[in-house]
Amino acid sequence: MTSRWLDSPERYGLLSRLLHWSMAALLLWQYVGMTVKIVLGRHAVTAFLVGTHKPVGTVLMLLILLRGAWGLSQWRRRPPHPAGVVGRLTAFGHATLYALMAWIPLVALLREYGKGRGFAPFGVPLFPQTGEEIGWMLWPADLSHGLLAWVLLALVAGHVAMVALHHVWWRDATLSRMAGKL
Repeated sequence: MTSRWLDSPERYGLLSRLLHWSMAALLLWQYVGMTVKIVLGRHAVTAFLVGTHKPVGTVLMLLILLRGAWGLSQWRRRPPHPAGVVGRLTAFGHATLYALMAWIPLVALLREYGKGRGFAPFGVPLFPQTGEEIGWMLWPADLSHGLLAWVLLALVAGHVAMVALHHVWWRDATLSRMAGKL
């Protein structure tokens, strides 16, 4: 694999960037769909957007697994966090984002299995219909999926705000590490 695909201390490689921006676009799609549902209620646009929620969530789950594995393989190559408290807070923020991006679709899949209806996004059967509801599998998602999804959105907004602060106020290379040359 050529070096432009790999991360380096100066910038994220093309694969890291592709995973990051693909997930950002899909997460935006998910949030637009849920916001339209809240604002419009039952509507043709809502039906279309919400109808894509589960398959897009499945793709996001696969991408977070791939992104996590790729990130671990590039751990020593990646741009470093700043030293001290700021660096630890940055690392904690990123770890929290990753944890939520994994937890939210994971509990949604658990709930789908627990409903006993089967699940086949894009026609690919992940698990069969059993017709049996398993209560303990439903409550983790019922309690956390939606709430933590909105917490994730707030953290993403904070992430974007910090990148903007780096770019506009401190005029450093933080944004260009993930966006490429500006």
